[in-house]
Amino acid sequence: MIGVLVNTLAVVVGSLFGLALRKGIPAKLTAAAMTGIGLCTLYLGISGSLSGQNAIIAILSVVLGGMIGTMLDIDGAIQRLSDRVQKKVSPGAGARVGEGFVTASLLFCVGSMTIVGSLNAGLSGDNQMLFAKSVLDLISSIMLSVSLGVGVLLSALVVLVFQGALVLLAQVLKPVLSAAAIAEMTCVGSLLIIALGFNLLSIARIKVADYLPAIAVAPVIVLVSGLLG
Repeated sequence: MIGVLVNTLAVVVGSLFGLALRKGIPAKLTAAAMTGIGLCTLYLGISGSLSGQNAIIAILSVVLGGMIGTMLDIDGAIQRLSDRVQKKVSPGAGARVGEGFVTASLLFCVGSMTIVGSLNAGLSGDNQMLFAKSVLDLISSIMLSVSLGVGVLLSALVVLVFQGALVLLAQVLKPVLSAAAIAEMTCVGSLLIIALGFNLLSIARIKVADYLPAIAVAPVIVLVSGLLG
């Protein structure tokens, strides 16, 4: 778990540093940084989505995941929680807590580096990939928190829980999280990151959180399709 703890600490430290910097940056520059983050988010999403090997699996995952998330009202739950946090930490400041939380959580947890690194840590105790990811997340959390505020700091909890679960359940999950499953999970997660980019650039207003179950649906569809041949 040392790799997960280091990664979580990196997000916390980077977020706190970014929040400290945020206070001294004029609103005009913060807005410019927000646009830059949105463009980079689109780039990361498009790049990651190309890792998918089966468009039908991606479509089914997103559609089914979106239906599940909508029924559970995940976006509404996150928004209500973020509103409560907003009132306590910076009332009236206009910080986008929910958006920062979802954006950072996806960026930090989607991708083969997260999954493979966590499985390696759980199966063989090899934390090298998670250590490398920690450096990247430290830098990313600084930049994200400058634009998106305290929600980025809260995403550290997701990093801890998600990667920690992968490490602890590595033996059980290894047969399910095949190379094909990881590729489709990365593809689906990257499609959600593209949606986040649209939101950050104010091109659309997509309830991305409602589609989070799609990431878990993808490996299940891969497993079922493999059993059915």
